[in-house]
Amino acid sequence: MQAQGRRHRILELVRAEGQVLVAKLAVELAAAPETIRRDLRVLEEHGLVRRTHGGAYPVESAGFESSLAVRTTRRVHDKRRIAAAAVGLLEDAETVFIDEGFTPQLIAEALPRDRQLTVITASLITAAGLAAAPAMTVLVLGGRVRGRTLATVDHWAGDMLAGFVIDLAFVGANGITRDHGLTTPDPAVAHVKSRAMRAARRRVFVGLHTKFGASSFCRFADVADLDTIVTDAHLGAAEAHRYSALGPQVIRV
Repeated sequence: MQAQGRRHRILELVRAEGQVLVAKLAVELAAAPETIRRDLRVLEEHGLVRRTHGGAYPVESAGFESSLAVRTTRRVHDKRRIAAAAVGLLEDAETVFIDEGFTPQLIAEALPRDRQLTVITASLITAAGLAAAPAMTVLVLGGRVRGRTLATVDHWAGDMLAGFVIDLAFVGANGITRDHGLTTPDPAVAHVKSRAMRAARRRVFVGLHTKFGASSFCRFADVADLDTIVTDAHLGAAEAHRYSALGPQVIRV
């Protein structure tokens, strides 16, 4: 297999599986491990993957976004720790925005069910999970439902958010960098996220360390717009300090 065809196949596999290992790719593609590592370096230089020790995972872009089904299988323990730490930031909030995505979904699951809260969300899964809690008032943003994430988007959702003042927003992103801020592949999703950020008194980003240093297509906020970042302990202390220097508190769990 020629280099171009091999790299195309590697990209197909990493996007389908959410992560690939050099050793496994070498066997499947009948290539030397060093050849696979060189291919991954090229794909990383083109912004298509991020390399890890022994493998790589996909970078989300205008042309690719991982499905919710894939997200529910990756680093679930880390995501649950992030969710628990995020819920610890509730303080006296009475109104909470919970973003689409799997980590925000885990935040919803971790919310205390005996506390009076109004939860605003674009996620149909989050809304369904909270609707039966007697103390909860759940507001679902209207709009077009994205099949990939089962969340609502477009101007209907943004218009609803424009009419709210929300105590606390838990927001995810497909990538976060110090230069480009928080990004996501879909302009319609970026619109909803930016409206939620503007409507909230406190804004908390929740996401794995793998989100850091990655940029997607649509920018919806700056790092300085955040009050807090909650991520896992795999984000290095020096890198966490660089983000905290822009304004937000960085919590690593």
